[in-house]
Amino acid sequence: MVCEKYLNLKMIEILKLLALMDAHKRVVKISSKELADKIGQSFQTAARKLKELEENGYILRTIDKDGQYIVITENGEKLLYKEYLDYKKIFESVEEIFIRGKVMSGIGEGRYYVSLDGYRKQFREKLGFDPYPGTLNLKLPKEQAYLRRRIDEEDGIIIHGFKTEDRTFGEVKAFKCKIGDYEGAIVLPQRTHYPKDILEVIAPVKLRDKLGLKDGDFVEVEVFL
Repeated sequence: MVCEKYLNLKMIEILKLLALMDAHKRVVKISSKELADKIGQSFQTAARKLKELEENGYILRTIDKDGQYIVITENGEKLLYKEYLDYKKIFESVEEIFIRGKVMSGIGEGRYYVSLDGYRKQFREKLGFDPYPGTLNLKLPKEQAYLRRRIDEEDGIIIHGFKTEDRTFGEVKAFKCKIGDYEGAIVLPQRTHYPKDILEVIAPVKLRDKLGLKDGDFVEVEVFL
């Protein structure tokens, strides 16, 4: 069974390449050497893979003195479509991600900004809660960097910047989240002294006390995209 699954994966690789050449729409001409160059394999490997596709009924192939002509069959399209549905399930059903970080003390910056009326009013209106004046700061391990970038790429909930007589305060992007049994939000300020591996979480309660957290503890946050 494992061997069959492996063969299917290898055949999908070639089917995808042929489909990108429109072989699911029309007969295309491609030599084994040309295919070998495209997949970075030997001529013999490319020829063997085409033979496997043909024997499994995923392509129809005609070889004559002018070259090799290939079209993807209905079974081949079904195999590709199943693969497409798997990827669709992976990428289109992602509504939340789980990110894990180590609790650390901040520099008091979060407490100051969360307390500002220009932000606080928007937090209440857009996030649905009045935040405790302070943030829970999490330092993310290296293996969490990809998930952190995923969050950066999403639109999020925009908390607009504002001006006072003294200075201008920048925009903040927020995402609702859940940490333990408590609802909250992660906040990504446009301007911050923190590096990218620090995540700030706000909530209507003091999370350190409610969850019994201390510096060095690891905690997981469910972030809603």
